[in-house]
Amino acid sequence: MDKKSVVGLIIIAVILFGFTWYNSKQAEKFREAKIKADSIALAEGRLIAEPEPLPTAVATDSLRQSAFVETPVRTDSVLASHLGATLFAATKGEEKFYTIENDLFKLTVSNKGGKVSQVELKDYKKYDGTPLLLFADNSSVFDLSFFIKQNFNDAQIFTGDYYFRSEQPQHIVVSGDEGEELSMRLYVDSTSYVEYLYTVYKDNYMIGYRINFVNMEHLLANQSDMLFTWENVGPQNEKGFENENNYTTISYKFPGEDGIESLGISKSSKEEDINSKLQWIAFKQQFFSSIFIADDNFLNASLKYDTYQPNDSNIKKFNAKIAVPFDKQTTQYDYRFYFGPNKYSILKKYDIEAQKLIPLGGWIIGWVNRWLVIPVFDFLGKYIANYGLIILLLTIIIKVIISPLTYKSYLSTAKMRLLKPEMDAISEKYPKKEDAMKKQQAIMELYRKAGVSPMGGCIPLLIQFPILIAMYRFFPASIELRGEHFLWADDLSSYDSILQLPFNIPFYGDHVSLFALLMAVSMYVVTRVNYTNMSTAPNMAGMKFVSLYMMPLMLLCWFNNSASGLSYYYMLSNIITLGQTIGFRYIVNDEKLHARMKANAKKTKKKSKWQQRYEEMLKAQQQQARRR
Repeated sequence: MDKKSVVGLIIIAVILFGFTWYNSKQAEKFREAKIKADSIALAEGRLIAEPEPLPTAVATDSLRQSAFVETPVRTDSVLASHLGATLFAATKGEEKFYTIENDLFKLTVSNKGGKVSQVELKDYKKYDGTPLLLFADNSSVFDLSFFIKQNFNDAQIFTGDYYFRSEQPQHIVVSGDEGEELSMRLYVDSTSYVEYLYTVYKDNYMIGYRINFVNMEHLLANQSDMLFTWENVGPQNEKGFENENNYTTISYKFPGEDGIESLGISKSSKEEDINSKLQWIAFKQQFFSSIFIADDNFLNASLKYDTYQPNDSNIKKFNAKIAVPFDKQTTQYDYRFYFGPNKYSILKKYDIEAQKLIPLGGWIIGWVNRWLVIPVFDFLGKYIANYGLIILLLTIIIKVIISPLTYKSYLSTAKMRLLKPEMDAISEKYPKKEDAMKKQQAIMELYRKAGVSPMGGCIPLLIQFPILIAMYRFFPASIELRGEHFLWADDLSSYDSILQLPFNIPFYGDHVSLFALLMAVSMYVVTRVNYTNMSTAPNMAGMKFVSLYMMPLMLLCWFNNSASGLSYYYMLSNIITLGQTIGFRYIVNDEKLHARMKANAKKTKKKSKWQQRYEEMLKAQQQQARRR
């Protein structure tokens, strides 16, 4: 590099340094001047937080700068001049609690923000016997944000920061059919106020929630929407943290849709921005939900939850920021809350598809649960108090309904077993690999003549499969089983433990569930008995190992932490299946069945469409093999 290049680089560096230094000095002078001007304006009572339109999606925590938040230079007299004496007075006060209760729950409302601060369900207890709270006061946030006009500026109001007034008794008991109302008012001036009106009805988990803007037209600023901030913490109400967490999430419903959506399950955090209208939002736990419902739909929302650690007493922290439409000329906004159990019959009667919060499965699985399992379960529950007996009767009823399919499956496997000597003869006739096509054709011809379908044993099992899955979805979600005792199980909706281990076994847990163990043993016995009724082809050795040993072991680990009622049902199902198999063996005479099969073989039979397509496929494969 020559001298001129070096000098040029030095000059460029000096210019860049000088330009940067000059800009920083100018920026610092600008900041000092702005701070000085703002301080003077604050002292003179002219500066209020600059108005921002309510976000159409979500307000962040940084937006929460209410007009009355004190700063070192903002005095009470200045704040009072900005907000007005009445509204400023509402920034100070003593928190009081008002309760309104019916036969089902006790609702606690705080005058700080006028919010529902706590809900206790009377008919339910936590797993440890203490009162069941959907959420507690120290975790509850319910805040409405909007703008008012003050001194030619717009002041953003967060209702959660103000003390509301109520002229009603602090304890109200609902007795009449018309319900009772609790009014909480935030006065902006002597004649203008925002009213929260809660209406609680007899024997009803749905609560009316109305917002009234009374004489507020001249005070409300121009805005297109308002913002709700709704938060609470879902406590651990059930015995098993992991199982309860698997059913705890935030769900929501779009208007006009039959189904619902959710944030899904996570052991950490999940969040989602919904940029379209919503009918309702639910903070859903395993057996209970808090649902916020808009009669005219929410505009959009941002939803989030955080999951606590298993050793905590809580499951998830829920958060929702919800935008709602606003019009200065509208003085009344109607919403509703549901605070109650996830019980299908209760949720369905509100006609908002809230019953979809119960994970019964979709399509065929959901159909089986809604139209078979739940009606039978509810019918038996009217006459029988012991849910262990109800599960037994339900299992018997289901097994009786599908017994024709079970019999057909047994008959098919028995026929296949009786054909084994002839199948072995075909294998000896075509021992070479290149004769595999001929061997397969011969076996298919044997099936056709004997009147045996190779799919005859599989199709009945496939038809029964939706029922098995329906039971798997139904029992862990059935609040009817919650807290129900049977034999050694103290709660059929959670795991039963006969031995607490001093350590945790991966994929298994730290306890021994006897119902899960008995279910695995019964499955092993049924599978072994079934294999004695089947042809033992060499290629079935791997399948036999998986079915006989691996599946019971996997299900034992899987069900050890699941609902004991589910393990109990599968155990009963296996025992009844074993009894049916033994009974079919006495009913079905192998010699007579084989004789009928031989008689069928002598008859001329038309090939089924399935057999025709299968043979055509084999011929096509043969032609391809010859070309090679």
